[in-house]
Amino acid sequence: MGTDKSTRWRRTVYCGELRSEHAGKEVTLLGWVHRQRDIGNLVFIDLRDREGVVQVVVLFSEGALLDEAKKVKMENVVGIKGVVKKRAERSRNPQLPTGDVEVEAKELKIIGTSKIPPFVIADPPQAAEELRFKYRYLDMRRPSMQRNIKLRHQAALCIRNFMSKNGFFEIETPFLTKSTPEGARDYLVPSRMYKGRFYALPQSPQLIKQILMISGFDRYFQIVRCFRDEDLRADRQPEFTQVDIEMSFAEPEDIFDLVEAMMASVFEIIGTKIDIPFPRLTYKESMEKFGTDKPDLRQEKDKKTFKFAWITDFPLFERNEEEKRLLSMHHPFTSPHEDDLVFLEKEPSKVRAKAYDLVLNGVEIGGGSIRIHDPELQKRVFKLLGLSQEEVEEKFGFFLEALLYGTPPHGGIALGFDRIVMILAGEESIRDVIPFPKTTSAMCLLTGSPAEADPKQLEDLGLKKTKGG
Repeated sequence: MGTDKSTRWRRTVYCGELRSEHAGKEVTLLGWVHRQRDIGNLVFIDLRDREGVVQVVVLFSEGALLDEAKKVKMENVVGIKGVVKKRAERSRNPQLPTGDVEVEAKELKIIGTSKIPPFVIADPPQAAEELRFKYRYLDMRRPSMQRNIKLRHQAALCIRNFMSKNGFFEIETPFLTKSTPEGARDYLVPSRMYKGRFYALPQSPQLIKQILMISGFDRYFQIVRCFRDEDLRADRQPEFTQVDIEMSFAEPEDIFDLVEAMMASVFEIIGTKIDIPFPRLTYKESMEKFGTDKPDLRQEKDKKTFKFAWITDFPLFERNEEEKRLLSMHHPFTSPHEDDLVFLEKEPSKVRAKAYDLVLNGVEIGGGSIRIHDPELQKRVFKLLGLSQEEVEEKFGFFLEALLYGTPPHGGIALGFDRIVMILAGEESIRDVIPFPKTTSAMCLLTGSPAEADPKQLEDLGLKKTKGG
């Protein structure tokens, strides 16, 4: 009895796992008070943990225990020891997986008390997103968030097991690296040891994973954090997670077969059978038929179906009319189609890339390509992109040097893990499947970041704060 901050009690089962087959068993539950209903001679407590909610009943005959139960408040952390009982037919709750049973309490311990929460912890959300993000640790107690984070774990585990079974090594790549063009701004990290120099947080491990192919690790993957300083939307975050894959001696079909089998495995988590192979459309066909390179192939869109498609043969370049120069449609390490090499310098707009995107229900969830493994061809592409020899040497000298030492043909893909989990969970935003997301203005309301740096820290880095900065 009484308030006790110790947690010596040992859980025997999660609240949300209790079913009719547990009837008659003694159990110890640990969780949060979702709701308390005091009706005089009985107290009902809905106890919640990560697996769900179960009803606990404290009977009048328990005397002092009933008095203790009346003191319990919402979001208190409590321990319950009791016996699982089948509910009477009239009191069953078909809305809950645990609705056929309840726990008749024999002991109750208040382990931790709670302030009154700033919003009710329930689905659907009972507060504005900004408030929920500020108190994300409370928002994540909602059953849907608990399910989403569990689903994220299951998807990551499924992918790791699948890739390992197919001969891939998960290899970590560095976060403090060199800035490379990926289509968005880099997050820069100043060096204390080398004042005036900066690391860049990776937008993707693109060059490092290609170097892994040169290193002889012919099948690499990683579930990796990446960083892009760009304007945000529902499916974008400044830090995000991708499933990064690279294979030596690969053609597009090898990538397609691998990813299709992996997606089929991942969607089994939610009990959905995915039909493979996926339809394939060239970029030209997709634009002509659907007016987009992200077509939604579902016959009925509010219906819960999943329609994948590969979009292939993208143009290698796109023209930036503002800057009057060519840009890479994907990135500058994408291989041109062999049949189009004759057009490379004279008519670059005709050159097709050995690039492909994976689209699901009108959402791009991945993109990849066969890479350039010939250093001379890579130099030609850099030149067409308007990079001077000095710029190439400064930005990519280490990579071009690596290409000279026996580089196998290779290719890969990066899949948006957050987007995949979002679709699995039936959510509209990746913020609902990321534990600690940023707002659409790239703020972390929980910690208050980005925050100003201490002047001493700036001094150590050789930096000065400017007026208005």
